[in-house]
Amino acid sequence: MNKLTHYPLCPFSREIRFALAESDIDVTLEEERPWEWRPELLAINPAGELPVLQIEDGPTLCGAYAISEFLSEEALANPAEDQSVQLFPGSLEQRAEVRRLADWFNGKFNREVSRELLFEKVYARHRPGGQATPDANVLRAVRTNLRYHMSYVNFLADQRRWLAGEDLSFADLAAAGHLSAVDYLGEVPWEEFPVAKIWYARVKSRRAFRPLLADRIPGVTPPEHYADLDF
Repeated sequence: MNKLTHYPLCPFSREIRFALAESDIDVTLEEERPWEWRPELLAINPAGELPVLQIEDGPTLCGAYAISEFLSEEALANPAEDQSVQLFPGSLEQRAEVRRLADWFNGKFNREVSRELLFEKVYARHRPGGQATPDANVLRAVRTNLRYHMSYVNFLADQRRWLAGEDLSFADLAAAGHLSAVDYLGEVPWEEFPVAKIWYARVKSRRAFRPLLADRIPGVTPPEHYADLDF
């Protein structure tokens, strides 16, 4: 059986779980706490980063970029009759746009929003000697950054059917992985960005996304709207 080592609120893990579900690939989930840096994780990924996908009788794939590209190439090499979603659809130029946006969320958005929020609100409190309460100055800066990013998501959703073009793609999955983690922490000001909210509601309504909405982290309760499809 395929196995995905992940952490429920890790945005990279979430986007790959979304991608696996959209690709109808079954996996068993093994939770890993990224702040622990366990030798067992380092043994399968020396970088100590999530997610890690271990293919049954196949390779071990480390990181969202490698996994997404592998899934895409595998789907092209062995297309399923009922396959409806391609992670990198369209022309060469369109696929480049999907990769650009996925890199935006996994790079810039992660550095300026996701990583800091997760550290301040989740990871820090679990680490030995970690802080009990988030740093207010960090949260203030992150919330400013988040509104900048939400303006861009709002713009993209207003100009296109999906973020990278006419088709659902890995760009949407990467964006949803990060925004869903931030939303779990109650930080997304959806009412200020109505077009982005409509796009996200469409993402939330997908069958493949439902397991993510069921995730719960001990000691961290999501807002009431988190799992509401009609939020």
